[in-house]
Amino acid sequence: MIHVDEQGRPEPPHAGDETATLLGFLDYQRATLAWKCAGLDDAGLKATVGASSMTLGGMLKHLAFVEDLWCSRSLHGQDRRPPWDTVDWAADPDWDWHSAAADSPEQLLALWENAVARSRSLVAEALVDGGLDRPAQRVWPDGRTPSLRWILFHLVEEYARHNGHADLLRESVDGRTGE
Repeated sequence: MIHVDEQGRPEPPHAGDETATLLGFLDYQRATLAWKCAGLDDAGLKATVGASSMTLGGMLKHLAFVEDLWCSRSLHGQDRRPPWDTVDWAADPDWDWHSAAADSPEQLLALWENAVARSRSLVAEALVDGGLDRPAQRVWPDGRTPSLRWILFHLVEEYARHNGHADLLRESVDGRTGE
């Protein structure tokens, strides 16, 4: 049985195997971002803190890109999908962050939610096809190939780092704090 905390986040299993624990922590971090962005309007998703240009909307778009980059592109070797496929990343490496200002809250949430759903499906497929040791399809420029385990830990790290930023941004919008 999955336990859900007061913010609606599924708690990772306390005595699960490696896969269940790793996926549990990733879903917990994803749910933390959803909690920090919940109920915000356009202005709330565009708010910044101090000298930083980082926004919660930009974070949603960036993490949608990260989900697709690691699970679709790296793990399964798929081509970039819209909207990532038309971006000149060499000319604008932070496109995902600043282009979010032109998107509505509904577009940003849908983009992120769809990327997460796709990632969950692709990870489940990879688990059946080799488990956590399954190598990614795309090899790094130096010849190394990350495993599914490495990719999942990297996603946990990416969400955890940005959820710290999300705490500050959300507090600046409406004073809501927590973890």
